[in-house]
Amino acid sequence: MSWISALADLQQQGEACVLVTIIEERGSTPRNAGSKMVVTAERIFETIGGGHLEYKAMQMAREMLASRSQDTRLERFSLGASLGQCCGGATVLLFEPMGQPQAQIAVFGAGHVGRALVPLLASLPCKVRWIDSRENEFPEHIPANVQKIVNNEVVDEVENMPPGSYYIVMTHNHQLDLELTTAILKRGDFAYYGLIGSKTKRVKFEHRLRERGFADTLMARMRCPMGLTEVKGKLPVEIAVSIAGEVIATYNASFGQDVKKGESSVAKLLPVSRRS
Repeated sequence: MSWISALADLQQQGEACVLVTIIEERGSTPRNAGSKMVVTAERIFETIGGGHLEYKAMQMAREMLASRSQDTRLERFSLGASLGQCCGGATVLLFEPMGQPQAQIAVFGAGHVGRALVPLLASLPCKVRWIDSRENEFPEHIPANVQKIVNNEVVDEVENMPPGSYYIVMTHNHQLDLELTTAILKRGDFAYYGLIGSKTKRVKFEHRLRERGFADTLMARMRCPMGLTEVKGKLPVEIAVSIAGEVIATYNASFGQDVKKGESSVAKLLPVSRRS
């Protein structure tokens, strides 16, 4: 299968991969510049020449997949004894992560707004964990990239999310909302935290959170009311669209910073004549 076909199939399946490209060759190398290889957690498609260089590239790509890296990476290799290659040349490889979820999202609550929101998030490059204690609140059909979790101890699910996750809390119980808020703020490593409710609810929660020892600077990171203010309306789907819009704006801002870092690292390794 060609690398183009592989990328298309993997994208359709929602499987993350790394595209490895030879972008520069000097001296004798096994493959020419422009040669590509697609690496997934378990498979490879096409080749950049085989041997230890390809093995090392595959290893690096899988490390990027395991760490969910979204940063472009550039590596220079000398094809000598250290790599077990007899070519004697040098090559520069570009590693481009593809299909990694922009956001790992925990949605707490399977009520009306939750049922409107989750399909929207599922259509984005996100991995969603949908959590509620009430089995009968979930719809019959759950999108493919959404994991339904039924747990009577809903708060325990907070610690199961990786660092940098997105949390959206919209349960049927204000006290449960408060306990979830406490657990999320206590972690403090979230990229986004949105709590459904009014400004009045926020004031009440902030008062109770201060009593629990939380600083104003940390509480300021909590979005309540959440969602884009430009999107008006009180229908579940209207609220869901405003929340999804805010999630998109948040991960786009983060991804833009990552792209700039990647472009900077690429520029440093390219010859001066090719940087302009």
